[in-house]
Amino acid sequence: MRKQSLLHTHAKSFSWAGFFLKKTIFQQCSMLYDFCRTVDDIVDDHSDLKIKKINFLHFKKQFLQKKYTSKIIKNIWYLLIKENISKKIILDLFDGVQSDLKSKHIIHDKKNLYIYCYRVAGTVGLMMAKILQVKDRDSLLGAIDLGIAMQLTNIARDVNEDKKNNRYYIRHNFNEIKKIIFKAELFYESAFVACKKIPLRSRLAILIARRVYRQIGRKILQKNNIYNYDKSGKIYVNNFEKLVQTIFSLFDLFFLFFKQEKHSHMKLEHNLINTKIKLNERI
Repeated sequence: MRKQSLLHTHAKSFSWAGFFLKKTIFQQCSMLYDFCRTVDDIVDDHSDLKIKKINFLHFKKQFLQKKYTSKIIKNIWYLLIKENISKKIILDLFDGVQSDLKSKHIIHDKKNLYIYCYRVAGTVGLMMAKILQVKDRDSLLGAIDLGIAMQLTNIARDVNEDKKNNRYYIRHNFNEIKKIIFKAELFYESAFVACKKIPLRSRLAILIARRVYRQIGRKILQKNNIYNYDKSGKIYVNNFEKLVQTIFSLFDLFFLFFKQEKHSHMKLEHNLINTKIKLNERI
């Protein structure tokens, strides 16, 4: 039986897709998720902001000092060393999550939105790809694109929840929400070809995760207006819908064999991120 990790407890879409991963790969992905979730939970805790900042810096210090008395710290360093993952990627993740440790966090433009999405989610996509033994540079960029796409989907879904926490990544406006979903679609498309370089044994799981998460954005679009969006609460993909998306992913797996390889078409967005973060140094 697989370990009941934070991945299984919290990330339902990934846990569903993870069923199709080899057991050892799933366990490594769980280690990565447990670390990322722990960082997120410190920031999203309902404690006083000052306390959260202290807890965050303490956990970051534990990571930097390799405090192996913490199983989560020990596991993440095991992954970094085993898969030759740059420590800079983890530090990028810390930077992204730390930016939410403010009394009010407002993102004013696309550049800073993409940088934020890279830091909190593109980093995770990149590390996941390395765990899955992806070596091709363009495919690693595609893994970053998948992480960014998923984060844009999160942002589109959680506008009201983020507003309660004084986080304003986009405006509370249905046209703005639609624009973010359409942008996420481009990142999902860019990530699709990159899946071709994932070893076959793990490829289906990533295609499923991509499809299931993408479906959240498409369900948001069905709300049509801000009134229905506000009334609907948190939008998610139920088990039947996940099964449907899994079947579609089987077709994706087939068509991917015939898909012509090409470089990521998100070069403009990558260039914006590169103004602050040198992606080549992370890849």
